[in-house]
Amino acid sequence: MTEKKNNTALKVLTGILAVALVALSIYTIKFYNEEKENKEILQKEKSVIEDELNELIVKYDEAIEENEIMDQDLVNARDRISRLLDSVRDNEANLVLISRYRREIGNLKAEKDRLFRVVDSLSTENQMLSTSLDSTSVALQQRTKLSDSLKTTNQSLSTKVDKASRLKISGLTGEGVIVRNSGKLVENDNNRRVDQIRTCFTITANDLADAGEKNMYVQVYNPENELVGDEIVVQHEGGTMVYSASSNVFYENEELDVCILAKTKEDKLLEGNYKVYVYNDAMLLGTGSFTLK
Repeated sequence: MTEKKNNTALKVLTGILAVALVALSIYTIKFYNEEKENKEILQKEKSVIEDELNELIVKYDEAIEENEIMDQDLVNARDRISRLLDSVRDNEANLVLISRYRREIGNLKAEKDRLFRVVDSLSTENQMLSTSLDSTSVALQQRTKLSDSLKTTNQSLSTKVDKASRLKISGLTGEGVIVRNSGKLVENDNNRRVDQIRTCFTITANDLADAGEKNMYVQVYNPENELVGDEIVVQHEGGTMVYSASSNVFYENEELDVCILAKTKEDKLLEGNYKVYVYNDAMLLGTGSFTLK
């Protein structure tokens, strides 16, 4: 009787183990299929990002061929996109990287829209100037007596166009600094010792620029093309931009020396070449670079 009970219990236990084994097999197969499907989705998203970056590069190449006034600004923006594309190609797709690339593409598209609006505005101004010059030429032919006066007016207009009203900067530098207990800043190029990134430049004199308070922003990118700093999000008319640091200065149409400090995080301070971009609101004024060892 006891042996019969033992056999029955053994059969029940064997049945339970068989059911558990089948359930485990089903779960394993399901997990494998889901993992495979997720990898395929991430890979497709990575391909989409590469296509979007390639499309942006093509648009910048076309704009650079057609425009001479803002060639350097356009080239700098295109080079940043190329570096990001290289990073996308070199890294295996995962959710964290895809999310970061998406944010960066959003910033790049906002910057593209802003730069292309400036290009269109300059092209429109050039067309208006060309039309004005043509009209002036006809008037000069018809009215010889006003020739000298019209020439003087054209020279005055050309001089004002050459003196662009936007701010300009010179002497742009970037460097790592150590902050002493006394508050004194000491330059240092050792990435393991740097406390903050200091960007310095001079806003040049410009009689045509509007005097008053100016919003100055800095972007600092490490060798992995990651933004270093406070990640200040600013909504401009043309879209949202993210900066490393900012400063408000009062400009009186004379030379003004400015230094802006950006906080740092240890995990983003890498060895290599860093890029620095300086903006007045959403307007890119200049770029520079420095190296941390």
